[in-house]
This record gives sequence, C-alpha cells and structure tokens, in this order.
Amino acid sequence: MAIKEAVRRPLTLKNTIQEYLWGSHTAIQQLMGVPKTKAPWAELWMGTHPKAPSQVKIDGKWMGLDALIRQFPNEILGPSTTAKFNGALPFLFKILAAQHPLSIQAHPDKTRAAAGFVRETASGIALDHPARNYRDPSHKPECICALTPFTALKGFRDINDITGILKRLCPDGITALIPDAAAAAPFIRKLYVSLLCLPPDQKIRIIAETLENARQAAAKDPVCAWIHRLSQYYPEDIGILSPALMNLVTLTPGQALFLESGELHAYLCGMGIEIMANSDNVLRAGLTVKHVDTEELLDAARFDPGPLEILALQTVAPNESRYLVHAEEFVLSKIALKHEAAYAAPADRSVEILLCTGGTARLTHPELADEIILKPGDSVIIPAQTDPYHINGEACIYKAGVPI
Repeated sequence: MAIKEAVRRPLTLKNTIQEYLWGSHTAIQQLMGVPKTKAPWAELWMGTHPKAPSQVKIDGKWMGLDALIRQFPNEILGPSTTAKFNGALPFLFKILAAQHPLSIQAHPDKTRAAAGFVRETASGIALDHPARNYRDPSHKPECICALTPFTALKGFRDINDITGILKRLCPDGITALIPDAAAAAPFIRKLYVSLLCLPPDQKIRIIAETLENARQAAAKDPVCAWIHRLSQYYPEDIGILSPALMNLVTLTPGQALFLESGELHAYLCGMGIEIMANSDNVLRAGLTVKHVDTEELLDAARFDPGPLEILALQTVAPNESRYLVHAEEFVLSKIALKHEAAYAAPADRSVEILLCTGGTARLTHPELADEIILKPGDSVIIPAQTDPYHINGEACIYKAGVPI
C-alpha cells in the first residue's frame, strides 16, 4: 500500500511514555492493562513534538507522524490548518499521571515565547540544557481533564482570602510582608515577590511557623493538609505556601480546567487527559529541583485574582460533548458510548486524534478492510481528508482536534 493511499484512512499510533520522577508506577499502566513498572510513567505523548513524535505503521514499517505530515500536510491536517499553522500539527495530546506534585509554573504568551526562543538560541544555550526556558517559539495554552480525582492549584485567591489564611497560619512571620491595601493584582504581585525573595533565615522562620499551625489543622482543612504534604517533598521551599495563595481544587472525573498563558498553576496529584498547543515551554516558580528563573517568571505571570472556573461541557452531537476552551490550536471532546451505542463522525471536520480511556470500541471506515479495535490506551489519528468514520461499542473516548 502506497503512503499516499494510507493517509486516506485512520492510522493507529504508537506513542512515547515520558518517565519523570513525579510520575506514577501504576496509573497509566493500569489504564493500559500492563503491570506496575520500576520507572515512574508520567506522561504518554500523542502528536509531533520533536521531543517524542508519535509513529504510524505503513506497509509494515514504522515512520514518524511528523515526517508523514511534512510529506502530506494538506491531506492530514486539511488545507486551512496547514495554512494557519505552517504545515504543523498545532496541538500535543497527553495522558498525565502525577503521583507527586509538579512544579508551580506558568507558560509564556506568543510574543514572549518567540522572543525568548530567539534570545536563548542566539546566546548558544542548547535546546536540552537544564537552564533553558524556551525550547520552542510557541505559547502553551492547555486544558486538563480529570480521569481520576485530580487536585490542582490554579490562579490566585481573592486578596481577603489570602491575607486571612496567611495571618492564621503565620501571624508572626508574615504580617510585615503583607502590602497595604491596593489594587488586587499589584497587591498579590508584591506579596509574591516578597516571598520569593526572602532572606534564608527569614524564610526558614516563616516555613517553620506555617508548618506548626498547618499540622494542627491538617485533618480538617485541605489548605493546611496540602501545605503539610508539600513540605514533605520540598521542606525548604517557600512554594509550600502556595495553597494559601492560590485556588485549590480537586476535579472529579470528567471535570476540566483551562489554563491561559501566564496563569500560575501546579498539578498536585491524579491522572488526567491534557491537551495543549504544541509546546514544551515552562517557567517555574518553585516546588522543583529544575531550573527556576524568578525574574522571567515574574515578568510572564499574571497576578490578578479570580474565581475558579470548571469547564462546561456542551453537547455537539449524539454521544459527543465538547469542553468550552478558548484556544485556536485545539478542541477537546468526550465521546461516551453505552450499551453498544454508535457515533458517526461529521463530514466537515479537522484532523483528529482519538484516545480510548475505558471500555472497548470498534472503529470502521470505508478504506479499512478490518475494523480497528480501541481499548484503553489505544489511539488513532484521523486525517482531515478521510471519509467519515463510525465507532460502535461501550467505551469512553477523548477526541482532540483543531477548530474549524
């Protein structure tokens, strides 16, 4: 079968597992039906990011999805997506499993990412150097959707909540750092800068006082419980106070969050589906042994407080609901099939990646001699030019695509 003929049908993907220290030895493994692993599995990547592009099998040989798209961009991405994103798949799709907390971080906007990438490249910093902030010239809006109970920090609390919690947990050490009444964003930024720039001896005193009070209330107060838990991983990091400053939420399966550029966040524990613009740019604020560039982070981060918003689901077709995100690079849908239900793909659609997270589904297509069986952890890419496909079974499938 010629490669040109192959891109007229759904193609099964082979994806890379990323082994990071904060990952889980069992979560993704159980989803995929494999035994516990010695190394922690943190993420499974689906897409074309240079760090770990997916592969497809054509005529018995594996080839990179990135190479296939370069050869047939219009057929796979569709003409409009090809033109808008310079012939590249604009999103990266993942399963993420956090056994331990990830760093507090923010992602740059388009302008900062492009300028930072050029600046660091010109200075001779290697792409894989630990001190590199910008590994590509793209921004990174992202969406996280819970597959299990998923705890995260996202954005800043109201200033009255922040001051009330801090004065309760650290009345002696924190009072002098709390700014006078002012507009919310400057107030929070000034407080955050003060905490990040504490002299070592003062930082030790504030952490000790906070932990003493947090331990006493940990059984009844999630904020205190998480401050105490974070201290077990990073006992000398002022970032353990983050649950007092930021919105703390535990998503139930199916609930999701959308993260704008510059929005401070941290994933604390749980497994979820993650989709983002095709970028690996991260600016870290703390709770990490990796590179922290405080000045760059403070310039990029947003400090305006806001209520926590759980993404709404909108029914878009029988058995399909879509998460309402504000991104030009991706859309995320959930296909829920019960009692041998059927899903019919629309004729007008973008390139799509389908990921099964539960049950068993059968995908059929006019160009396929045999149906594709999808079980948890299986994924396929559907080129934009292909005829509509159908799915039958009892399964949960997440669908990543590009807005059209």
